Amino acid sequence: MKARIHAAAVALLLVTSGCSAGSSATVAKDPGTLAIGYTAEPANFDFTRTDGAAIPQALLYNVYEGLVKLDADAKIVPLLAESWTVSGDGKTYDFKLRKNAKFSDGAPFTAEDVKFSLMRVKTDWTVSIKSTMDVVDRVDVVAPDHARVVLTKPSNGWLFSLTSRLGAMFSQTGVADLANKPVGTGPYTVSSRRRGDSIVLKRNPGYWGTEPAYSTVVLKYIKDPTALNNALLSNGIDVISAITVPDSIPQFQSDDRFTVVEGTTNSEVTLAFNNARPPLNDVRVRRALSYAIDRKALLDTAWAGRGTLIGSMVPPTDPWYEDLSNAYSFDPAKAKALLAEAGLFQSGRATPSLRLRIPNLPYAVSAAQVVASQLADVGVTVTTEPLDFPAVWLKQVFTDHDYDLSIIQHVEARDIVTFGKPKYYWGYDGKDVQQELAKADAGTPQEQIDAMRHVARRLSEDAAADWLFLFPNVIVAKNKVTGFVRNQVSESFDLTGLAPR
Repeated sequence: MKARIHAAAVALLLVTSGCSAGSSATVAKDPGTLAIGYTAEPANFDFTRTDGAAIPQALLYNVYEGLVKLDADAKIVPLLAESWTVSGDGKTYDFKLRKNAKFSDGAPFTAEDVKFSLMRVKTDWTVSIKSTMDVVDRVDVVAPDHARVVLTKPSNGWLFSLTSRLGAMFSQTGVADLANKPVGTGPYTVSSRRRGDSIVLKRNPGYWGTEPAYSTVVLKYIKDPTALNNALLSNGIDVISAITVPDSIPQFQSDDRFTVVEGTTNSEVTLAFNNARPPLNDVRVRRALSYAIDRKALLDTAWAGRGTLIGSMVPPTDPWYEDLSNAYSFDPAKAKALLAEAGLFQSGRATPSLRLRIPNLPYAVSAAQVVASQLADVGVTVTTEPLDFPAVWLKQVFTDHDYDLSIIQHVEARDIVTFGKPKYYWGYDGKDVQQELAKADAGTPQEQIDAMRHVARRLSEDAAADWLFLFPNVIVAKNKVTGFVRNQVSESFDLTGLAPR
């Protein structure tokens, strides 16, 4: 579990931590430096071989860029590609590239790098999302500023996937040590790192685009929410990237030194079921647990009512969203009946007990307390095990599938497609879902919407997971900092629009 750090100790730490960690004195005196507080620290810098959101949160759009990106309205817009066209059969994409872009190691960015980067996903990446690039047949270098990507079949989701870490462009001379030395085309470079403390980004002097307003950005990692808040209050940081304890929001709203930016995300806080492991391989058990959870009460308790009840793996920002939040209305009697029907009761208790293995992050810990209490009310014994995040949770739950239940915030856009992968940590193997996802990806825009809605409904019927709520986006910053995006719709905490007032 996370240690509580006294406010005075935090202040002392921030003063004495040194300039590479972004001390409070440095932040306060240098208007060109911005310090941002985060809770989840990257294990390393290599998102091609390390799962989780912490690495792209720090590096995507800031250090690494792709051909395209998501704007604040979740629309695909140009980045390293000035423009693109798609063939009539939907299988060939021609990208016109920017001629003045180069990597931070000095190498020019060309169509050869597009070919190298996209094909490298298929050959060198090991993370779970790499299969999205399987649809690529080949990449042709038509000219230094013209790359042609040919798919094996039409794919509605492929271009969208390029807005994520999958679309990051790599230098052919800059991949020798991705875990420690990122080389990208972005507005910042990684200057230094203190493990367990901070990452320092410096303005890239050779950046092809608009120069970022801040010459230095310190990413400060503070797991404890009280310490994170105190760092902002004591001038140790300038921004909290995402408030993790809602009870602290009013103190910032009532303080005219700060601005509170509230919006939404596409991050589903999900009670994950291990569909491949008894007793959760029985749909009656999964449905019972879903009926046993009062999601409105959980949201009120864990996040002070902020956030959105959605009932599916589809946020309102997706075109196929439907409100399925009432699919499993709170009904303890029905939960008990289903558990009895599944033969799990002995002397009034469900057996065996379930292991709820969660990341040791505030939202998960708060939600787990409510889940365990509500499941106990229907006779289910839950043992809650907080795991260090990201390293231990990713290894034991995500990779090894050693869990019964978990609670995790899924931040990747349009991640409902993960239910089409039987080897994903859900352990869900629905053949009709896999077929519908394939139909959605290859069909017309309307066919995609229809098929994706069918997938969401089917997953709800199967109680493949229990979607607790959509995580809110609450940023707190000193008034001197502007340019925040209200809704967090990509994997990146995009620094490019931030500027001093």
